[in-house]
Amino acid sequence: MNNKQSWIDQRFPLTRVINEHLAEYYTPRNFNFWYFFGGLAVVMLIMQLVTGIFLTMHYKPDAEYAFASVEYIMRDVEWGWFIRYMHSTGASAFFVIIYLHMMRALLYGSYKGPRELIWILGMVLYILLLAEAFMGYVLPWGQMSFWGAQVIISLFGSVPIVGPDLLVWILGDYAVGDSTLNRFFSLHVVVIPLILVVLVFLHIVALHHVGSNNPDGIEIKKNKDADGIPKDGIPFHPYFTIKDSVVVVGFLWIFCAVVFYAPALNGYFLEAPNFIEANPLKTPEHIAPLWYLTPYYSVLRAIPPLFGSQFPGVLAMFAALGVFFLLPWLDRSPVKSIRYRSPIYKWILGIFVVSFIILGWLGVQPVTPLYALLARIFTTLYFAFFILMPWFSTLGKTKEVPERVTE
Repeated sequence: MNNKQSWIDQRFPLTRVINEHLAEYYTPRNFNFWYFFGGLAVVMLIMQLVTGIFLTMHYKPDAEYAFASVEYIMRDVEWGWFIRYMHSTGASAFFVIIYLHMMRALLYGSYKGPRELIWILGMVLYILLLAEAFMGYVLPWGQMSFWGAQVIISLFGSVPIVGPDLLVWILGDYAVGDSTLNRFFSLHVVVIPLILVVLVFLHIVALHHVGSNNPDGIEIKKNKDADGIPKDGIPFHPYFTIKDSVVVVGFLWIFCAVVFYAPALNGYFLEAPNFIEANPLKTPEHIAPLWYLTPYYSVLRAIPPLFGSQFPGVLAMFAALGVFFLLPWLDRSPVKSIRYRSPIYKWILGIFVVSFIILGWLGVQPVTPLYALLARIFTTLYFAFFILMPWFSTLGKTKEVPERVTE
């Protein structure tokens, strides 16, 4: 074994990579529940890639045969229904994990220096995952896939001056059809997954370079022993690999329960109209994207058209995503962790989280005067969180941060 390892190490730095990123990568010993979601996100990415490969073997990216090929996978391919439901349920599970992962960053200030680049790479990953999920949602070519694409893509036509040409460029035609399906298939299966894998690699390398944050927001690298080992750190392997393995098993148990017993989850994971083949002549009663896109869809609908153009709403929707990139510079608090922040920040963060959840719920509801008013109120609260952060993040009395991490 040693001879084989030596032979490999002479040609590839395998042992050094394992030591740097696992055995000798020291992580804070006070990791809690919130720190499991990064590893779970990697597990879900691998699952989506593997199940996607098997689905691609039988799927036909053709407007005439796409829906029938999905039905063939579900009915005639051995275990095809299981792979398809793992992939569709996996998309929603992925976003549950991603949102909880982002919530941990908001709780413990993981976006603050020296981790700004980690946050920016993570946000690029998040936006690409939204694009990947939307394109994958179109591929089954059901009613909601077709009309959802029709509504969302048509918004790009509202961009001043270049809108009509941009719309044709995205569609590859003058309407949603075979060219659009082929383009989305290529991007969903090849281009975006490759970029995602590269970005995940860069995200992890950047994290391991500056070190992981912790619930106390203390930099453990500043307090080392005579051997240069952080006093408050323990090796990631075997301690956290074992803990993460237990969490992964528990997560997969819940995940399989959903796949086997409620893969559609009452329409939140798979909508009933999407089990009907796309019909350009019959519009569904209510068109809405899947739940992980609905907060931004609500922001879009909350902004009234200007001179008959929906462009202000489109601008607000992209601003709702883009403003996350500014968090490291908007937050002026002298401490990172919510454990030591003022009660004012805790209340405002709670209002922001509630606003985001309600915007997500409003996105699946039909447009009524009451819901439109609520969408505008919670959109205002959503943007107020970021706009006012340089002010409110400095308000109130913060607690004294300890020198060493707490258990």
